[in-house]
Amino acid sequence: MPAIAVLVDIVMMLTNVLVMLIIVQFVIGLLFAFNVISPSNEFARQVYESINRLLEPVLRPIRNLMPNTGTIDFSPLVLILLLQILTRVLMGLAGAY
Repeated sequence: MPAIAVLVDIVMMLTNVLVMLIIVQFVIGLLFAFNVISPSNEFARQVYESINRLLEPVLRPIRNLMPNTGTIDFSPLVLILLLQILTRVLMGLAGAY
């Protein structure tokens, strides 16, 4: 297996983990917003805050570049799209298509 293919596999695994973390953060945020889970639930709050601390350094530059849309935060969607573009480009360079 060529080295570039291994590198592409590693990047794809990391992007998949990031996408899953973004989705979990989004779902927990919705559950908090609609009072399905109480924000005083210690476990859920700690999971949400931990994921938020992991993703904030990646999402902050995207938020700074995007226009203010009020209460809707589109930066996770933009990050997912950028990660998908990155994996497609790397797969194309590695000849995986």
